[in-house]
Amino acid sequence: MKKTLLLSILALSALMISCTKENKGGNLTLTGKVNGLKQGTLYIQKIQDTTLVTLDSILIKGNSEFEVQLQIEDPEIFFLSLNRGTTASQDNQLMFFAEPGKINIETSLKSFFGDAKITGSKNQTVYEDYLKTRARLTDKQNELLIAIFNAEKAGQTVEKDSLLKVSSKINGRRYLNAVNFAVTHGDSDVAPYIALSEIYDRPIKYLDTIQNSLKNDVANRKYGKALKEHISERKEAEKDSN
Repeated sequence: MKKTLLLSILALSALMISCTKENKGGNLTLTGKVNGLKQGTLYIQKIQDTTLVTLDSILIKGNSEFEVQLQIEDPEIFFLSLNRGTTASQDNQLMFFAEPGKINIETSLKSFFGDAKITGSKNQTVYEDYLKTRARLTDKQNELLIAIFNAEKAGQTVEKDSLLKVSSKINGRRYLNAVNFAVTHGDSDVAPYIALSEIYDRPIKYLDTIQNSLKNDVANRKYGKALKEHISERKEAEKDSN
């Protein structure tokens, strides 16, 4: 009797586990491959209340391909993180714009971030376009910083001051580039994300301009609502300080 009862419980437990796995699904199917990875753990993460939280984990043993399904409400930034085990590499995380649908990430163990190719996300494509425009200005800024350092080292005060003015102008162009890109892409969740991540402390008029350029569906999703709240908080804070 006890044996029969035990077998029944085990069978029921197995059925419950099986049903749980079968019913596990979502509106985002994330697939990918990490070339060269034989063993390790991948983590799907996002920032929640300023903390990086893990949504799912994938154990890699021999097969470097993976697939996971997630349920997400709105498009938002996710992170694919790699635990290499004993390797002390810092190249263990890449960021991508998640959204409902099918997204594929292919990268390599050798250059986890640099080799990443992300397809299937419209917002990711828009964000990568923005990063290209930002990179051009960032490269110029970095060149200037080296020149400023060398001028200071050589005691060339006039040259240093001149370079600092140019650097300040380029820094201003970076902010304007962010504003212009966001305004012209009001149909993408990338627009409010740029506002929140790149120019959150810039004059409110810029944030207002971006907010007013958002399409209704974008304005009513995660980053659109967060931008609206951020603008309200800043206006309230400025009102209290006057």
